[in-house]
Amino acid sequence: MRHAKKHKQMGRTAAHREATLRNMSISLIQHKRIITTHAKAKVLRPYLEPIITRAKDNTQHSRRIVYSKLKNKEAVKELFGPVVVAIGDRPGGYLRIIRLGYRKGDGAQMSLIEFVDFNETYDLKDGETPGRRRTRRGGGRTRRGRGRGASARKSQEEE
Repeated sequence: MRHAKKHKQMGRTAAHREATLRNMSISLIQHKRIITTHAKAKVLRPYLEPIITRAKDNTQHSRRIVYSKLKNKEAVKELFGPVVVAIGDRPGGYLRIIRLGYRKGDGAQMSLIEFVDFNETYDLKDGETPGRRRTRRGGGRTRRGRGRGASARKSQEEE
């Protein structure tokens, strides 16, 4: 029975789990989005969101607490700099998890985890469009085997 077990163990020891979450947090802060398995993304979000909330209070004490969790000076500078400026007025929910599909090798479900305020696609103003929507469908005639391939072959034969 799993009474009073508040976090997922991810099949790792406590030290390995802490190192994994720390490394993923640093990568996410530096790159603003990472692709990982869905299980790791779900564990990373409750680990990192309280750290981001602490970073909104820019004091020496909060910097030391954040540094004790991350152990990376560049990530702490980035977090207290552009990241907090972008998410300063948001009351929570700083991260978004988007499912991507299944990994080819082992079938693990993959997800993209990103900062909500750093994705320009979702930050469009009223009336703006993200660009022309394109499909991968073939054009041209498709009746009786005369699709794009057939018409291209026919035009090459005529030349």
